[in-house]
Amino acid sequence: MLTLVIGNKNYSSWSMRPWVLLTALGIPFREVMLKFHSPEWDAQIRYYSPSGLVPVLWDGSEAEAPGTIGVWESTAIYEYIAERFPEKGVWPSSAAARAHARAIVGEMHAGFRALRGSMPMNIRSRYPGLGMNPDTARNIARIEELWRDTRARFAVGGPFLFGAFSAADAMYAPVVMRFMTYQPLLAADTIAYCDAVREHPAVAAWIAGAMAETEFVAEDEPYATPK
Repeated sequence: MLTLVIGNKNYSSWSMRPWVLLTALGIPFREVMLKFHSPEWDAQIRYYSPSGLVPVLWDGSEAEAPGTIGVWESTAIYEYIAERFPEKGVWPSSAAARAHARAIVGEMHAGFRALRGSMPMNIRSRYPGLGMNPDTARNIARIEELWRDTRARFAVGGPFLFGAFSAADAMYAPVVMRFMTYQPLLAADTIAYCDAVREHPAVAAWIAGAMAETEFVAEDEPYATPK
């Protein structure tokens, strides 16, 4: 039995990544949500998370709660899921495509700090034009280039980066959410890819969950109008 520990769906981009992948691939899991700055977070985060952060994936029986195997960090979770469910297509099937997928997932994991800082994920809100600066613009240009090149080389038989939905699409899904919120100028092929990601049932389910939340986390709302 898998248990995935996550934060707020509106704000937690790192939680979104494994949740969307597991859901998209039809892998059953139990969701434990610890909302940021809540009594539940304070009381339980160290029980569930060795790092004190989310997401964390646990694998084990209900009697072994939270589980006997704990994996934190999104990319490590991806690799664990790929080993645990090799038939599910976490990564593309060809060696060249898998290598490329891991490279672009690693680039997202380690980079694009300007975009992440100036355009924090906030699915409920709309702030068109805000958050743009030269460094963020360069990040967006690189992401567009990366998506375009990947699809040109590897997207066969589907609308996603490697045709079928994979770990790479789950990794970039929070970027799609940021583009939805801040609405930077994007190329037509970028918009088409974003539309496909948003319309995927797993992503749509995460968005619906985010839209239903009511919590306000000030540090993730730099553009909110003070009340």
